[in-house]
Amino acid sequence: MLTTNSKNIPSIIIVVIALGAILAGGFALVGGFDIKNANHRQNNSAANEGAKTKAVQPVTECYESRETYGAVTRIENVVPQYGYPNIKCSKTTAGVLWYGDPFDGTIPMGTMPEINDSTHGDFTNAVVRPREPHLTYFNMGPNGCVTCHDGKTVPFPKDKKPRLITMHTDIVADSTQLKHGRGAMWCLDCHSATNRNKLVDRQGNEISFNQPQRLCGTCHGNVYIDWRAGIHGKRIGTWAVGGKKRWWVCTECHNPHTVQVNRFDQIKAESPPPLPRGMTSANYE
Repeated sequence: MLTTNSKNIPSIIIVVIALGAILAGGFALVGGFDIKNANHRQNNSAANEGAKTKAVQPVTECYESRETYGAVTRIENVVPQYGYPNIKCSKTTAGVLWYGDPFDGTIPMGTMPEINDSTHGDFTNAVVRPREPHLTYFNMGPNGCVTCHDGKTVPFPKDKKPRLITMHTDIVADSTQLKHGRGAMWCLDCHSATNRNKLVDRQGNEISFNQPQRLCGTCHGNVYIDWRAGIHGKRIGTWAVGGKKRWWVCTECHNPHTVQVNRFDQIKAESPPPLPRGMTSANYE
């Protein structure tokens, strides 16, 4: 039978207490590491969620046809039954990719002259985005030009002879170097000399800025016919013949004042869609 010397009991108790303290410290250390790791994981998770939330924030300012023109602001829940915004902007080009309501803010295109083409002049359900409210230089209220010309009415020009214009240089830097028509045309060949809120055709008939195609088509006849037929330009809406469509007019894609620099302002292309699962090359044909 084993016996324990009573003198050794205190020593054993001390050893047991020391071992307990060591084990407790180890557990505490491990627990501290676990808590620290848990906090670290939680912080990383929160950071990742924050980064993810930040990454998916939609682009809210973009344009419809060409940069610096046709600016549109994204507005949430414009189509409440689906929760759609009014537009979706591209992160690549800042152009509009998709419309929640393609006809929001549009007005009827108006009557179009019959030219014996495939459309037969049927534009009853054609709509456009009005431009006149955004042309600040020509929409100065009932006072017109006197707003900027010291309260004086600017006299009508005596003729259409080109001359240097000191104003509107942000539109055309040098009015004598306007190359539209290869130098054969000047401002007053398209703008009314007596009503700057209107365009004017060769017969002197006023044309709304909402219908510039009626002016452009007098010179660019072939392109105008293609535009009417749907071959040239952009439109969205129903495919059905005579169905409601929004049409983009000439000046939404072309700037008539910068033809001496660019005939057409190119838009940066979007990235191609991803290949279907399992396909490694687009040369499937």
